[in-house]
Amino acid sequence: MKASANKYQDYSVNDFDKFDCLKLSKRFYLTLIFILRGYLVWLMSVTNMRDRVATIEWLYPEKNLFFLSLASGVLGLFVALILSLRKPDAPTWVKACWSHCRAILVIALLFDLLINLIAFYVWQLQSISWLITQGVIVVTLITVCFTSKRIQLNLAEFPETLPEK
Repeated sequence: MKASANKYQDYSVNDFDKFDCLKLSKRFYLTLIFILRGYLVWLMSVTNMRDRVATIEWLYPEKNLFFLSLASGVLGLFVALILSLRKPDAPTWVKACWSHCRAILVIALLFDLLINLIAFYVWQLQSISWLITQGVIVVTLITVCFTSKRIQLNLAEFPETLPEK
């Protein structure tokens, strides 16, 4: 019981948001950014007024790799949606899904790795060095998702309306 009473002892007042919830872990955002990298590249290419496809072609020399990255990022979009709806008046389905976001992120990471394995072994679209690098990144991010105390606290909390002071 004593451990649960002191679970916030390592955090200062600045670590909490306006709903008295612990601000989301930077590691959570880092994992989400990795999953959504295809969409981020797409956004960067759309904002490039001179050559809208150059950024995509530079980062994804094979067009199919870009589309596979978009497909593997769909679960990340779902987590981003839940994150954007995470507020006191959120629908019940958002509250129900919030506590499962870590599992969704891990599934998204594994799905992304699976798609890249298929791209390598079936279609020969990936290099072995990128595949190994991605495997290391995925294992590291999954480990972070399960070992980060802050992520565990984030998923246990949900914003509630606070009484006026």
